[in-house]
Amino acid sequence: MDRDETLLELIGGIYDTTLNPEIWNAVLPRIGAFVGGSAGGLFAHHPSRRSASIYYQFGTDPDYRQLYLEKYLTLDPMFGTYFVLDVGDVFSSSTLMPHVEFLQSRFYKEWVQPQGWFDNICVYLDKSSEGQAACVVFRNEREGVADEPARERMRLLVPHLRRAVLIGNVIEFKTAQAATFADALDGLSAGVLFVDASGRITHANAAGQAMIADGDVLRGSNGRLVASDPDANRALRDIFLAADTGDAAVGVKGVAVPLVARDGEHYVAHVLPLASGARRSAGLSYAAAAALFVQKAALATHSPPEVIAKTYRLTPMELRILLAIVEVGGVPEVAEALGIGESTVKTHLGRVYEKTGAHRQADLVKLFAGYTSPLQS
Repeated sequence: MDRDETLLELIGGIYDTTLNPEIWNAVLPRIGAFVGGSAGGLFAHHPSRRSASIYYQFGTDPDYRQLYLEKYLTLDPMFGTYFVLDVGDVFSSSTLMPHVEFLQSRFYKEWVQPQGWFDNICVYLDKSSEGQAACVVFRNEREGVADEPARERMRLLVPHLRRAVLIGNVIEFKTAQAATFADALDGLSAGVLFVDASGRITHANAAGQAMIADGDVLRGSNGRLVASDPDANRALRDIFLAADTGDAAVGVKGVAVPLVARDGEHYVAHVLPLASGARRSAGLSYAAAAALFVQKAALATHSPPEVIAKTYRLTPMELRILLAIVEVGGVPEVAEALGIGESTVKTHLGRVYEKTGAHRQADLVKLFAGYTSPLQS
């Protein structure tokens, strides 16, 4: 089987997880093999609680997973990257900091190296106030430092991974059996509409029917779905047509389609193709090519660290040092807290001073305080 065929089958498996999340247990090893890695998983960082969740994994040791959650989370260079990296950015430990520094860190020596790993390839799939969902693939010493071709292979999967995770967040039931599928959909607060390649509505859940009846963001015209916003309507028609030709075609059309209602309210739509795999039965039940999930868009808010990082163009490691200076104290304390050498802290701290114009650690504390809202969210 050539790479294109492998990719198409893998994309189909990723979309199948939306109807049965347990399929991730079979799909994740295939992702690792395609990208180039021997372990990995789906996880989330929860910065406000300084915690993490591991949802699905392959090739990892349960004892080390528990150690990560209890002891090594805050030593992980990736833990602070959510403030700097955007959703969809593919990165590695070796791109966050010089690899030689990573190899000298306590995190590497005590948690990474004992498991035989050497580097990783990671991507954040979603951000919210609750945390950041991500997919990671670990590489061992034989596989070596992650290179650009490996990260590019991950990029091919990103739109499909993102769509699967976002739709999976909407669908909270594990299986979608034909006998109970319609009832399960009616229990969702999001509007769910099944359409064929021409946009003809073959089924809508209760929330979807209410949206169409209101006619503010979506409406029916001669049995076909029409978005109030002309640009969004054209985009949806292109995606419905693509969905009829296969999973991969939908991926390049974008993960989310923004919708604007006539009253100015903003919504977002995610399209799940129903052309193959475990999703086929749902599609055949309604003669549909795709399922459309529509929700009111949540206002994205930026945290102070994220604003500071973008304002001063700080790298993930530089922001990590700045936050540690604010939270922990001086260079020795920061080095101990992050599990890295004092010389490494001083190097990155010097770059932070240069970029921010600060001259003392107290200046950095004041800078951070100036970006913190006095209002409770």
